[in-house]
Amino acid sequence: MATQLLLLADTHLPRRARDLPEQVWHEVESADVVIHAGDWVCEELLDELESRSRRLVGVWGNNDHGALRERLPEVARAEIEGIRLGVVHETGDAKGREERCSARYPDLDVLVFGHSHIPWDTTTATGLRLLNPGSPTDRRRQPFCTYLSATADAGELRDLTLHTLPPRGTGDAAAR
Repeated sequence: MATQLLLLADTHLPRRARDLPEQVWHEVESADVVIHAGDWVCEELLDELESRSRRLVGVWGNNDHGALRERLPEVARAEIEGIRLGVVHETGDAKGREERCSARYPDLDVLVFGHSHIPWDTTTATGLRLLNPGSPTDRRRQPFCTYLSATADAGELRDLTLHTLPPRGTGDAAAR
């Protein structure tokens, strides 16, 4: 049976936005598993995602402190539809990322990470797929705020889609 995944990172609430965009909340409620790769910043978002998600897999990031670090691991692992998935916030510089991650996570099929706010999708020489969903609230030097969705099915990650969000001020919740 296929499992719908939603991949988020670097939400930085309430510093970068007051709330997640409505489009993201809709995706949260339709996904089977929500994955968050850190930098939540506020514990209230963790509470809200836990209450609105069927299943939540998350980690803390460098901007997360106190209760967030108490409630979340630095690295999370889950097997979803035969895919060995890991989540971590930081992987270091882009240069050498594939080699570092292959060495550090030899037991994974997919590693979801955040920190840079830059969407990323590569596969290492050892077959580890590295995914960064970007940020749904803070585009930094990117043209759009982003997140990822995918389907996990029989050991394969299919239908990976990078979603872009409208700029702030066009009526989404993040603009309010």
